[in-house]
Amino acid sequence: MKTKKLGLAAKTFIGFGLGIVIGLVFKEKASVIKPLGTIFLNMIKMLVVPMVFFSITAGVASLGDLRKLRNIGVKVVGLYAITSAISVGIGLLVANMINPGKGFDMTALSGAAEYEAQGMPSVLDTLIDMFPTNVVQSFANQNMLQIIVFSIFLGVALIMLEERGKHLADTFQSLADVMYKITAIVMEFSPIGVCALLADSVGAYGLSIFGPLGKLILTVYAADVILVLAMYIPMVALMARFPLKQFFQGIWKVWVITASTTSSAGSLPVTTSVTNDDFGVSPELSSFSLPLGATINMNGGCIFYAAAIVLTAQVYNVQLTPAAMLSIVLSTVLVAMGCPGVPGGAIIMTTILLTNMGLPLEIVGLIAGIFRLIDMADTVFNVTGDVVTTMVVARSENMIQPPVPAGKH
Repeated sequence: MKTKKLGLAAKTFIGFGLGIVIGLVFKEKASVIKPLGTIFLNMIKMLVVPMVFFSITAGVASLGDLRKLRNIGVKVVGLYAITSAISVGIGLLVANMINPGKGFDMTALSGAAEYEAQGMPSVLDTLIDMFPTNVVQSFANQNMLQIIVFSIFLGVALIMLEERGKHLADTFQSLADVMYKITAIVMEFSPIGVCALLADSVGAYGLSIFGPLGKLILTVYAADVILVLAMYIPMVALMARFPLKQFFQGIWKVWVITASTTSSAGSLPVTTSVTNDDFGVSPELSSFSLPLGATINMNGGCIFYAAAIVLTAQVYNVQLTPAAMLSIVLSTVLVAMGCPGVPGGAIIMTTILLTNMGLPLEIVGLIAGIFRLIDMADTVFNVTGDVVTTMVVARSENMIQPPVPAGKH
């Protein structure tokens, strides 16, 4: 009798659970296996820049029509902005219901690290910074927005060259395929990497993380549940017209990797694989939409930013007026679009938002101490938003295949 081999997703899920157990049992000593997680994370990061460059260039070039590119681009960016604004609204609503700053233990701030105030980037500055002066420097600094802009220009130029550009466009598609193959190799190590990363985090924080910031953690997770129920599920079922059961069967594979790496950009390889293979989205669209989403679409992050602002305002008894709430929505969407899709990028952005609102920064150091737990949820729902938006646009552009019923091939 043949025994059924465990799939990679099942092995990764086992690694996820094993990492939590190791962290709880061995506590700080669990950090001894952290290097295995660091190596896995480094291999994931190694893939990001070439994958974004090759896949976006190939994706844009493969559309073959500038009008089609314009229609898709407007839909993708517009949906990203709208869903981000709704996410901020959900975060503000839940935070004002849970009141994470009421009864906050102010003595906890004495041990918080200091964070320097950072200026709020203007819309104009953000737009100007998107366009690179030295594309080699953009690649070296991993400036994803600049790399995406250059890739779009290159893809458009290949379309305009028509037949002369087709050979180079095919080459870029082949290079993108090579990156997907390297990704498959790296992902074979994901059960070990996930286990090591989770063991280190749980071992370092234990259950003490549910101290003064317990209500902030509760706010973020409760708002994320509402985000899924009120926004993602209707988008998948009604706008993408995709079976919910099949959606959740596929998306959990993304969740396991994303929660352990806490990187939208780092999880891009597996996100692309699931979106194409499990959900039937055309690679033409996903190779453009998903890398863009990993850079500018931060639904989960928007919820955290809103909760952190409300927490800080309540701790210092600052009243947030309706005008201030509107300002939070607008500035959070802008800042989220500039947030790097890497672990911990949201901490920098939090200081920018608090400074913009005229709020003290002392609490940021305390949040940074437990941010890994919040970041796990944020990143999971950032990436889920990328996938859901891509599916909705794919349906509107007839770029999604009917799903294959479970058990049939």
